[in-house]
Amino acid sequence: KYHYLISAPPPPTGGGDAASQPRGTVLLIHGWPDLSFAWRYQVPFLVSLGLRVIVPDLPGFGRSDSPAELTAYSYKSVTRDLLELVESEVPGGRQQIEKEGGIIVGGHDWGGAVAWRFALWFPDLTRAVFSVCTPFWAPRAGEFVPLKQVVETVLPNFRYQLQLSGPEFEAQVKGEEKIRQFLSGVYGAKGPNGEPVFTTEKGCLFENLPKMGKSPLLDEKEMDYYVKEVAGNDGGSMRGGVNWYRTSQVNFEEERELLKQLEKRGKGEKIVEPPALFVQATKDAALPPAMAAGMERFFEKKLMRREVEASHWALWEQPVKVNQAIAEFLGGVLAEGDAKL
Repeated sequence: KYHYLISAPPPPTGGGDAASQPRGTVLLIHGWPDLSFAWRYQVPFLVSLGLRVIVPDLPGFGRSDSPAELTAYSYKSVTRDLLELVESEVPGGRQQIEKEGGIIVGGHDWGGAVAWRFALWFPDLTRAVFSVCTPFWAPRAGEFVPLKQVVETVLPNFRYQLQLSGPEFEAQVKGEEKIRQFLSGVYGAKGPNGEPVFTTEKGCLFENLPKMGKSPLLDEKEMDYYVKEVAGNDGGSMRGGVNWYRTSQVNFEEERELLKQLEKRGKGEKIVEPPALFVQATKDAALPPAMAAGMERFFEKKLMRREVEASHWALWEQPVKVNQAIAEFLGGVLAEGDAKL
């Protein structure tokens, strides 16, 4: 079961059926530790462009289920679930989505990774794809490489994932008080002497949890909402959310099938077919700019790249600039669609 938000432009008064249809459908996908509420600055903006917007809580987050089996959190499983969700909410279902030219899929953090995979699994149902902070990485052939080896050889900035994928974090950060301290710190708060609660090198610094002040990115009401929603999932545990960090082998195995499909399509390296936008956050410690070097080679159409001066929480730190980048990108996508209608 997925919990989700949906918003659409009001139908024009006195218009016929065609006039009252939105210009398209956008699916927005959040990351960790986050909720559908992550997109609060983008949803009204996208609706103002005449778009229908659907924003789920991913499995393990907010009011969505937190299944025990890791396959429920895999790219293959989640992209299928999300397609089904959009089909159920768009009047006319698959037929209407096809008429619109597909779904515009956007993501941040884990949601960015899911958005890219959605475009790979369902290229014909993806009108456009964009990701904030999360670069594209291609499915891997060959042998499975465990996370520990990846961290030690290629991505030292993912060292925190070793902690999150193990038992310690979920055992320590439980209940409203600890979750409030953790979220405050992850969303920019520090201790009295500048102590962080989280680093990419170590993960959560449990001893600093009680020292956290107020987040500079969320007001009190927003923080209360986050705490209630995060603590309300799975009896005050963050297990569901960290299950995403336990899926590397599941994703690797399931993507053997995807690799075969991509080979059949005969696109060579250029495996991302829809128009695409990548918005880089220049100060993102978890997903630094170096990770995005050379990713253009995987895109059939020219990849639009924009950057914003922000940390990992670019959606909130730079909402105007992020929205401007999305609007610039969607300008071309929507103009093409409007011409066809």
